[in-house]
Amino acid sequence: MQGQLQTGSSIAAPAFLGRAIDRFGAVPMPNLAWTPEVERATAHLYEKVKAIIPPVEWPFHAPYVKAINDLKRERNAVILAHNYQTPEIYNCVADVVGDSRQLAKLAASSDADIIVQGGVHFMAETSKLLNPDKTVLIPDSKAGCSLAESITGADVRLLRQRYPGVPVVAYVNTSADVKAEVDICCTSSNALKVVESFGAERVIFLPDQYLAQNVAAQTKVKIIAWHGACEVHERFTAEEIRRYRADDPSIEIIAHPECPPDVVAECDFTGSTAAMIDYVKTRKPKRVLMVTECSMADNVAAETKGTEFVRPCNLCPHMKRITLPKILDSLVYLRDEVTIDPLLAERARRSVQRMIDLG
Repeated sequence: MQGQLQTGSSIAAPAFLGRAIDRFGAVPMPNLAWTPEVERATAHLYEKVKAIIPPVEWPFHAPYVKAINDLKRERNAVILAHNYQTPEIYNCVADVVGDSRQLAKLAASSDADIIVQGGVHFMAETSKLLNPDKTVLIPDSKAGCSLAESITGADVRLLRQRYPGVPVVAYVNTSADVKAEVDICCTSSNALKVVESFGAERVIFLPDQYLAQNVAAQTKVKIIAWHGACEVHERFTAEEIRRYRADDPSIEIIAHPECPPDVVAECDFTGSTAAMIDYVKTRKPKRVLMVTECSMADNVAAETKGTEFVRPCNLCPHMKRITLPKILDSLVYLRDEVTIDPLLAERARRSVQRMIDLG
C-alpha cells in the first residue's frame, strides 16, 4: 500500500556484482534486497530521517545503509560526511559529520585503516594529506568544486611574483597543488583569525572573492582577493532575501560567508556551516531560512525539533555525485583511491597543519 514499507520486495542489485581482492582481503558484494532483516537492522536509523525521507523511498536506501555499515566494520573504515551530503548519507552511514575544518581535524585523529570521503575531491585530498599512510577513497572522483577549480598552483606562483613578500592564505576549498604554494589554509569559520595572524598590512586571500570581501569588512588588513566563487552561494541575491523577509518579518535568516556581501547584509547571522547549525540548535528559532546548500537544512531538521525550515533549494551538483551505491562500490572495490605526489603532499600538508595548529 502506498506510503508504507513493504517487506519482502526485491531491490535490483547494481551491475557491478563481483568480488574485490586487495590487500585488505576478498570482499563479496552484499545482498541488496529489501528484507525483514534489513528492515529490522535499519529501523532505528529510519527513525532519525522519517520526517525527511518518505516511507516509500526507504526500501531503496535501507539495503545500502545496512551493507555499508556492515562493511565499514569489516574494513575498519570510517565515513566522513560534509554537512551538504544527503540525509541518508549524513544521518545513516556517516561516522563523522561537519564542515571542512571539522572534517580536516577529525580526519587527522582517525585510527581507521580506510577513510571514505562523503564530500568533494579537495576534501578527500585534505584527508589524505593528514593521513598519508591510510587509504583515502572518494566515491566519485568527478566530485569537484567550482572554487577549487578556479585557481592552480601556477596562479599562486604568479601572485607571489606580483606581490613579493605578501602572505598568501588559501581557503581549504583548494587543490593540494594550490595548498603546496601558500603559507596557510583557512576555512570560513577561522578565516578572519588566519588573516590577522600574520600581523601584516596586506594578505593575499584565495580563491573565494566573496569570503574575502566579507572578511575584509571585519579587519583593517588589506585583502588582495582572487576572483573565484562557489556556484551554489553566488546564485543567492539580496532581492531574494528581502522577498523572504517581506513574506514573513519574523523569519530568522542565516547565511554562509561564501554569499555575496549584499546578501550577507540582509541576514541576521553569517557563519560557517558548523556555526549555522549551532545557531539553530542554540537559538531554536520558530522559522529559519538557511542561505546555503539546501541538503544542510534537511540534515539540521532531522536533528532539531520545533523549528520550521524554509528551503531556498540551491543544490551543489558536485556534492550530489556522492550516493549510497557509490559509497558501497567504493568500499567493496576500494575505489577511487586518492593519491598525492609525496613531495607535493609534504608542502601542502604544512599549510593545512598550520591552520589546525592555529586553533
